[in-house]
This record gives sequence, C-alpha cells and structure tokens, in this order.
Amino acid sequence: MRLEQKKQASMELRKQISASTAIYLADFTGLSVKTQTVLRSRLREQGINYRVVKNTLVLRALEGLEYPDLGEYLRGPTALVMSETDPVGPARAVRDFAKQNGNRPSIRAGVVDGALLDADQAVKMADMQSREELLGSIAGGLTSGVGGIVGVLNSLIGGLGDMIEQVAKQKADSAD
Repeated sequence: MRLEQKKQASMELRKQISASTAIYLADFTGLSVKTQTVLRSRLREQGINYRVVKNTLVLRALEGLEYPDLGEYLRGPTALVMSETDPVGPARAVRDFAKQNGNRPSIRAGVVDGALLDADQAVKMADMQSREELLGSIAGGLTSGVGGIVGVLNSLIGGLGDMIEQVAKQKADSAD
C-alpha cells in the first residue's frame, strides 16, 4: 500500500471507529475464508460491521482519539467487530457464531462507550440483554404497575358505589 492509500484507509477506519458505540477485537485464526464470509453476512444482517485490518492501521486510526490503549490486544490476525447502535449485539453475535465453529473467532478485548473491556468482560457483555430487550422489560414493568393502580382504583370506586347505594337504601328504609 502506498502512503496516500494508507492515510486514506486510516481515515476511513477512524470514521468507523468514531461512529461506533462498541468495538470488539477478535482473533479469527483458524477460520476458513468461507466461514469468515458466512460470519460477515450474519453480522451484516444485524447491522454489525466486521473488518479485518492490519494492527498498525488500527493504531494509526486511533491516534488522537480519546480511546484506551489497545496495543497489547493488537497482536496477530485481528478483526474489528463494530456497531453504531448496539453495544451488546456484536459480542453476542461473535459468541454465538464461535459456539458453532470451534470457539472461533474469539474476542480479545472490546471498547464500549470509551471503556476498555478485557476478554472476560466482553464475553459477559454478550450475556446482557440488548437495548430493545431492556426497554421492553421496563415497558412491561410500567404497564403492569399502571394496571395494578387501575385495578385498585376500580375496586375503590366500585366499593364507593356500593357504599352510596347502601346509604341510600338505609335512608329510604328509615323514611318509610
């Protein structure tokens, strides 16, 4: 690659990294080209970008960005798995694919919203609920809470109606 091409590639990678909420460094050693192609297409379907890059290019792209030092994790073949919206999705997708393919690729590290995650923390991210799942749980909790309040209010109003009816009967009986 000529110097100008390297600069251009570095700038493109910098834009992708800057736009991403989550980046995972994956070791894809042992995966065939065919298997990597399957992985790429599965990730693409989920809106996740998978990019094999030279480690020096990643370091160059990170220069000047407020990112943790990834130097110790950039050894050997490296793929970047990036998402602009969901920090859990890439980790989960790589973990699930690895379960089906001899634990490959493996996640070396990750950066989520500027925080460095080691391999164990990145795997734990895969076990978390996605943003949509969390929002659904919150909505369900709110709905059930509101439903409970409505039930209590209905029973209070019903009880009040019964009480008014009984008082009216008593007054009608005492007037006779």
